[in-house]
Amino acid sequence: MNAPRTINEYLEQLRAALRGADPALVQDALYDAEEHLRAELAEQPGRDEAVMLEHVVGSYGAPDEVADIYRDQEIRIQRAIRPPPPQQHHSVLGRFFGVAADPHTYGALFYLLLALVTGIFYFTWAVTGLSLSAGLSFLVIGIPFFLLFLGSVRGLSLLEGRIVETMLGVRMPRRPPYPSQQGMPWLKRIGAILIDGRTWTTLVYMWLMLPLGIIYFTVAVTLLSVSLALAGSPFVKAFGFNVVNMDVDGFSYYGPGWAGTIALSLVGVVLLFATLHLVRGIGRVHGQIAKHLLVPSSVD
Repeated sequence: MNAPRTINEYLEQLRAALRGADPALVQDALYDAEEHLRAELAEQPGRDEAVMLEHVVGSYGAPDEVADIYRDQEIRIQRAIRPPPPQQHHSVLGRFFGVAADPHTYGALFYLLLALVTGIFYFTWAVTGLSLSAGLSFLVIGIPFFLLFLGSVRGLSLLEGRIVETMLGVRMPRRPPYPSQQGMPWLKRIGAILIDGRTWTTLVYMWLMLPLGIIYFTVAVTLLSVSLALAGSPFVKAFGFNVVNMDVDGFSYYGPGWAGTIALSLVGVVLLFATLHLVRGIGRVHGQIAKHLLVPSSVD
């Protein structure tokens, strides 16, 4: 591989060396590399870019060396921050009830409950920002406001990525998209932002979060409430309360006896664990939705 003579060449070689790695890792590596290289160049403005790169390659590392370092660090970091995998069960009952020992189950549950709040916020932010941008487009401040709005959208995508990675266990970027537009004229930089697919997929994600948040919250709260109510029915009956109390056309029904109450409790326990499986599955699916919409499949 030829030695890079410009920062863009260095980044292209680093991207090629990281081919096949997680897109979130590639985005982080490219951002760190460009930030470091441009800082080195800014410290000595009269220095030739090729000479600076020749010096930096000896200290920071060649693109293939940096790629290997990032891959090794990623393995160590994931081993350190990931919770230990749950014990594998071979029986059907073991796999069914073992969901309670999986930390990702509770992370997904918290995410589903939080999604209603974040969904409302993201949707409101996206709709308000686009509406104000359209309304101000005829004024001098229209373009700066629109660019500021798009910058806030990218910032929120990083925040959402941290939430998704923490609660759902899906690797997300920890750095913003690398600033390859530095040094470009303003009009070209604006054009690059507008044609960047992740700008619009992030907005789509923010719009989707409102209906998804409502669905997630409703499913989680409804199923948990019903399953816990059924599972706790023996305790309700033990304190002298009727599990079911109906009066229809003069006929009163005061709930099942102890045998029926225990049967309801068993149904509630089964429903509770089935709910945990559903919650964990929804968390996995949403993690992939966030991955595809917030992280480009190939960082370009």
